[in-house]
Amino acid sequence: MATAREPSIALAKDGLRRDYTPAPQISFAYLLGVLHDATERHTTYRISSNSLDYCNLLKRGIKALGSGAWIYKEGKSRNLWIVEFPKSLLAKAKIKSKKDKIDYIRGYFDAEGGIAKSSKVRFYIYFAQKNKNDLLQVRNFIKELGISCGKMHNPSVRKDPEYWRFYISAKSYNDFARIVGSAHPIKSKLLWMKR
Repeated sequence: MATAREPSIALAKDGLRRDYTPAPQISFAYLLGVLHDATERHTTYRISSNSLDYCNLLKRGIKALGSGAWIYKEGKSRNLWIVEFPKSLLAKAKIKSKKDKIDYIRGYFDAEGGIAKSSKVRFYIYFAQKNKNDLLQVRNFIKELGISCGKMHNPSVRKDPEYWRFYISAKSYNDFARIVGSAHPIKSKLLWMKR
């Protein structure tokens, strides 16, 4: 039975969700994707989120990979949580296989991706980042999976000339949700509706 802080996805004995798709796992490749929204200290990475549930999910996943991780709240009045863990955990991590690429994309999306949260707006899925080369790499990984993407663009050159974004094509929403998915408690529920 799920606690108040855990996602309420029911798992069968074999670790698959009731719909028989694998539940997203926190892997080394997933964490490499998440690092695009992390800050780096001398010996640790810090991942911030306004979702304590997501931070707890990351902490459990990091511990399952064999490292310690800790969570703390940033400031007294802000609703921002930090997961911190040693950089040594990812020192030898590489993206090699198709599964690694999928996990990397999922982590990147959970950290840097956007999704429509309101039913009052047209549904969208996008990736955004200031590092254009990083964004091109994740876009290429997505296209390798047969998922259609829009063009890379800068939404406002005057406001921020270094900010880049691309959307997942509407015809590929279902494929993105089915193949990549999300481990983020909020994004995963929104994507589930597109399957």
